[in-house]
Amino acid sequence: MMKREKSCGVLVLRQQEDELYVVLLRHRFGGHWSFPKGHVEAGESERQTALREVREETGLTGIKLMDGFRESVEYSPKPGVKKQVVYFLGTTEQEKLIRQEEEISEIMWAPLSRAADLVSFANDKRLLRHAQRRLGLLPAEPEEKPNMEEATE
Repeated sequence: MMKREKSCGVLVLRQQEDELYVVLLRHRFGGHWSFPKGHVEAGESERQTALREVREETGLTGIKLMDGFRESVEYSPKPGVKKQVVYFLGTTEQEKLIRQEEEISEIMWAPLSRAADLVSFANDKRLLRHAQRRLGLLPAEPEEKPNMEEATE
């Protein structure tokens, strides 16, 4: 029987001069760089979970979530477990980060343009590309090319 888990998180952005920065944190267990996220608690909406987890892990409050960005990632953290993580895109004016000592070993604002080199997982690299498209910093995904046989008829 496959056990299902669900977490929600936010790619938190902050503008400084003409550069956008995103919050990255490094987990004590596993040592990978990723985004703030955590388990949905009873009675919470996805957005409530995402904002609560950001507050707990980074100390950031007053985050504005952007409409039209809800990306879901699925993976198997261990055999017999399927985990879904739903990410939102949010902005803050707040610069000061306060890490949650128990779970997070390091936390930083990374330039959005360099973040894909820093995150550990392919899923997270893809999320960053989606965010950059949503912000108009990358061109839209190329359309699927039509099947050549159909095109020549």
